[in-house]
Amino acid sequence: MAAPRYIAEPADKLALARLDGLCALFHGPSGATHIVAPPAPEILAALREGPADAATLLDRLAERFEFADAGAADAISARLAELEAAGLVRRA
Repeated sequence: MAAPRYIAEPADKLALARLDGLCALFHGPSGATHIVAPPAPEILAALREGPADAATLLDRLAERFEFADAGAADAISARLAELEAAGLVRRA
């Protein structure tokens, strides 16, 4: 079974404000505001490059950030599940 691929809401549907290490994300379609921590905003930005599964996202993020943790792929998968539950990403 192939890993699920995700897409993010278009940038014009989200407003982001950085707040001392956290981010407030306003999701226009639902009217909900979410408080998220890194790497959630970075995952959303990487998904705007196109649909991706966790491994592809990890590759995209590794181009910009250094990962010392061997469990980074699991962490990305967990964040994707959280973002999906919040309605900020959906399966492609």
